[in-house]
Amino acid sequence: MTPSINSLRSGKAIYLALGLLALALPYIITSKYLLHVVIMCYMYAIAIYGLNLILGYTGQLSLAHAGFYGIGAYTVGILTLKLHWSFWLALPAACILASLAGILVGLISLRLKSHYFTIFSLCVGLILFLTIEHWDSLTEGVRGLIGVPPPNPIPLPGGGSIVFTDLNAQYYLVLLCLVFTIFVMNRIINSMVGRTFMAIRNSEELASTIGINVFTSKLLSFVISAFFAGLAGALFAGYIRFLGPPMSHPNMTFEFLLMLLIGGQGTLAGPLVGALLVNTVTESLQFMQSYRYVVFGPFLILVVMFFPRGITGGYYSLKNRIRLKKQPRAAHKEAPPVLAADHAKTKSEELRG
Repeated sequence: MTPSINSLRSGKAIYLALGLLALALPYIITSKYLLHVVIMCYMYAIAIYGLNLILGYTGQLSLAHAGFYGIGAYTVGILTLKLHWSFWLALPAACILASLAGILVGLISLRLKSHYFTIFSLCVGLILFLTIEHWDSLTEGVRGLIGVPPPNPIPLPGGGSIVFTDLNAQYYLVLLCLVFTIFVMNRIINSMVGRTFMAIRNSEELASTIGINVFTSKLLSFVISAFFAGLAGALFAGYIRFLGPPMSHPNMTFEFLLMLLIGGQGTLAGPLVGALLVNTVTESLQFMQSYRYVVFGPFLILVVMFFPRGITGGYYSLKNRIRLKKQPRAAHKEAPPVLAADHAKTKSEELRG
């Protein structure tokens, strides 16, 4: 059995174990508060996967991400609370509206490059926040939307229904959306579209010279990123059931960015690892109130110092180093027979001559 087959089987075994753990988690965790923290981590991870696509794989730092997150949340809140839509209709509507906003913003902003794009996206994020904060007739302004309905019950064939006022049902809904997000991101990253994004990240000029439409590819990445930010916001609205302008503030974007950098940008597991790690640490330090950042700050500095590519990136780097160290030894063991055979062939040719 070759090492590649062994590694493939071990990888599948790890994913299977993690999947079973995620399914069993509501029955393992007895505290509702801890389960709430996990649900929030999953929702943040969905939004961060979108940010990871535009930053980690396409190389464009967008600071408008919380704005699209807010669009998704407020779309669900307004449609379900004021227009009495079903959550299951409002959810795709939120994702579509966030994507349309991504197209509109991307058509303008992605013509800019480097830090000019970043500054423009920050301005867009601030405009979206101020719109939500001051459009009282639609968003209720600083009062926020109170009493957003939870997802509508799903009837079961044998009678009864799945009610989403139950914490376990909310957990499985968010988990399902997280699995969908990871599946889609994995397919994108390992496709020609994903390789196009990475080519642009490495060098826009080189990508353009080999025939890649850089602007169209960046716009596609930006729209997909906005879609998943809208999805996370829509889930947030149906779960928390209260929406306020701070959730769309650029500070929220920086929190997403912090989780991504710690987890590892440009990696498939980075967003989930970062969301789980950062939220777990911050929640465990809640008893310190504002002083918790005195502890969290040095922790962040240590992560950046020793894991510049994040936790997941550091793991992959260590794995590659171990693999490279094993390769020369294997090559050295196989070299003598090859060299001996070549020497014998050369000696026989000399004697023959």
